[in-house]
Amino acid sequence: MIILGIDPGVAIVGYGIIELDGNKYRAIDYGCIRTDSDILFPDRLKIIYDELSLLIDKYKPRDMAIEEIFFNKNAKTALKVGQARGVEILSAVNKGLEIYEYTPLQIKQAIVGYGRAEKQQVQEMVRLLLNLKEIPKPDDVADALAVAICHGSCLKFKDSFKMR
Repeated sequence: MIILGIDPGVAIVGYGIIELDGNKYRAIDYGCIRTDSDILFPDRLKIIYDELSLLIDKYKPRDMAIEEIFFNKNAKTALKVGQARGVEILSAVNKGLEIYEYTPLQIKQAIVGYGRAEKQQVQEMVRLLLNLKEIPKPDDVADALAVAICHGSCLKFKDSFKMR
C-alpha cells in the first residue's frame, strides 16, 4: 500500500511517499513543495494544490496522512497554515484519497514509542525505519515521512483517525 504523508505549511510543505508491505516500510519519494513569500497568497495556494495533485497522480497513494496543526502564539500564521492545510486536503480529496490526521503526540508515539520524544529522535527513527543514509532535510520532509509511517502503524485503528 502506498501512503502520502504531509507536513502542512505555506512556505514549505513537506511530503513523504512510502510503501507499506507487511511490517516493512520503503521510501518511494520525499521532498517539499516551496512557495516564495513574494508571490500573492492565493497563487501560493494554487502552487501547493497543483504540485500536490501532480504527486498524487504520479504515485497513486491510497491514503493521505496529514499532521494536525498546533499553534499557540501567532494567530495570523495559524490562519494561513490552516488555509494551506485545507488546500492540501482538498487536493487529496479531489483525487479520491482517504484522509487521516494525526497529532504530533500520536506521531511521536508511533515512531519512537514515546509521545514527548525530541524532534531529533523522531528524525533518526524515520531514517532507520526507511533505511536511509541520512536524515531527510529540511525538517518538514522528515516530519512528513514520520506522518506516513505513523499512519502505516495505525492502520488497524484507522477509523479512529479518519477525518470527520
